[in-house]
Amino acid sequence: MRLDKYLKVSRIIKRRTVANEACDAGRVLVNGKPARASYDVKTGDVIEIAFGNRTVKAEVLEIKESPKKEETAEMFRYI
Repeated sequence: MRLDKYLKVSRIIKRRTVANEACDAGRVLVNGKPARASYDVKTGDVIEIAFGNRTVKAEVLEIKESPKKEETAEMFRYI
């Protein structure tokens, strides 16, 4: 699954366009390296997102195409 879609589906970022812009601006790192929106997310990847002066780190636990709202919490865990 594409990185921008994963961020939207897992509800880490609310909109895919915002996720895409964050990737283009270089504010999203996967496993410590800057990642493009087209990066193919795999289980076990560590995603790091810079939101202003705050940084969020999450580990990918599961990939689902269209999860229900209750299932999104099972897709990742904050580090």
